[in-house]
Amino acid sequence: MLGMGPFPFEGEEDADLINAGKQTITELSTTSYFSSADSFGMIRGGHIDLAILGAMEVSERGDLANWMIPGKMVKGMGGAMDLVAGVKRVVVVMEHTAKGLPKLLHRCTLPLTGTAVVDLVITDLAVFSIDKHGKDGMTLIELADGVSLDEIKANTEANFKVAPDLKTKAA
Repeated sequence: MLGMGPFPFEGEEDADLINAGKQTITELSTTSYFSSADSFGMIRGGHIDLAILGAMEVSERGDLANWMIPGKMVKGMGGAMDLVAGVKRVVVVMEHTAKGLPKLLHRCTLPLTGTAVVDLVITDLAVFSIDKHGKDGMTLIELADGVSLDEIKANTEANFKVAPDLKTKAA
């Protein structure tokens, strides 16, 4: 489904319209439908330039864990493994910490979705670029408004460099 609408109002859900997180969604007047085979053909054929995903953990070398927490109910990995393997650029959007613990780690502790696949991480506190093929590793490139470098260091386990032109994003 291309052209997903907002979440439906209670009582207006259509069980046949769900997103990758198994949540009910709506369609727009411009929505297009195509088969799962076509979808995976686009993904596996390298025809997708950018994927924006959530994550539970990201490592300093760009490893991604976003589909399973051991011991928890699993809705299924969906196409995330295929997507991160076939897309040209992966951007992760997530909270910086979970229950006070860092989610940007030296190494992921959860089962991996992909190895060295993440190019950019955007959290509620900062933005990091990841040189997943080189030696630069993770670089802090932007801070959220009101967030200090010390706060980032305290809430990030991963090793990272600070960009010489570090920016601050206004809220």
